[in-house]
Formats: sequence, structure tokens, C-alpha cells
Amino acid sequence: MPVKGDPGHGTSRRTQAERRETTRAALVAAARELFAAKGFAGAGREEIVERAGVTRGALQHHFGTKEDLFRAVFEAVEADVMHSVAVASMASGDPLEQLRLGALAYLEVAADLDVSRICLIEAPAVLSPDARREVTDRYATGMVREVLAAAMAAGRIAEQPVEPLSEVLLAALMQAATLVAQGGDPAVLGGIIERMLEGL
Repeated sequence: MPVKGDPGHGTSRRTQAERRETTRAALVAAARELFAAKGFAGAGREEIVERAGVTRGALQHHFGTKEDLFRAVFEAVEADVMHSVAVASMASGDPLEQLRLGALAYLEVAADLDVSRICLIEAPAVLSPDARREVTDRYATGMVREVLAAAMAAGRIAEQPVEPLSEVLLAALMQAATLVAQGGDPAVLGGIIERMLEGL
């Protein structure tokens, strides 16, 4: 009977969990590179598992389908994007300036290949609107809502319904980012977003 302190006590369970997480992370990283370079349709399952250094069964076990893997990649990229946006926005203590800095940071990262290809070009074709919205709500909508509420509380923008305003602003920002992904000028589009924010 294993006792506390035995080298084998609980080790296999932790090691198995770590192996699962390592395999899952390898699949997401490999798929992220390939989806960014080749798109969803161009990145084959065999190529993904070969690059990840795992078996076909591992892909099936961890994600079930290629679409499920794409969703995991999409969510990982969105999380990275919103982390960059949050870091950029925290350069100011003023909530309206935070909103401006975050918006400009979002347009800047939208030009990155993995962000533009995966989030802005491929995701609308691969994932349902509900699936995309669930991820967007988790990573972006709440952040925008909080900053807008803080800006209203500070008297930086007029009092107005926060929920629809956050939805409209985020939709405009995502459309601007899509235009950046399609080759639009981030400076021009950033200027448009800045003028929209000034109008608040």
C-alpha cells in the first residue's frame, strides 16, 4: 500500500495529466502554425499530428474533430490578443484613454498572420456565429463593457446603456480589424476608431 512520501504515491496520475496537457498543447501549437500559414482547409490532419509529434489517435482523443481543434486554436489566439490589448491599455489610468490604447493595440495585432488568418478570415468560415460569439464574450466583450462603465463613472463619456454600446463598439472594432487583415491601413482605420471614441 503506498504511503505518503513514497516516490510512487500519486506520481503516475500527475505524470499522466502532464502528458495529456503536453500533447494537447503540442497539437494546438502545431495547428496554430499551420492554420495561420495554410488556412483551415489547407492544413491536413496528418500534417498537424506530424508537426506536433503525436499520433492520429491523440488528435481524435483530445479534440474529436479538426473543427474542435480549430476552435481551441481560435480561443488560444483570442486569449493572446486580449492579453496584449489589456497590457497596452494599462499604460494609462484614464478609462477613455485605456479604451483608445486597447483599440489601437487590437488593430496592430490584427496585422499579425496568425491573428488575421485564424481569427478574422478563417473563423467566420469554420465556426458558427454562436461559437465565435461565446469566445468573444469570454475574452473581449467583458473588457470593453468594464472600461466603458468606468469611463461613464469618471464622467469621461456620457451616461448611456453600457451593454448595447459595448456591442456596437466591439463590432466596429472587429470590422476595422478585418479590414486590416485584408490589407487595410491600420493607421487610417485606427484614426476612424479614435474619432468614433471622441464622439462618445
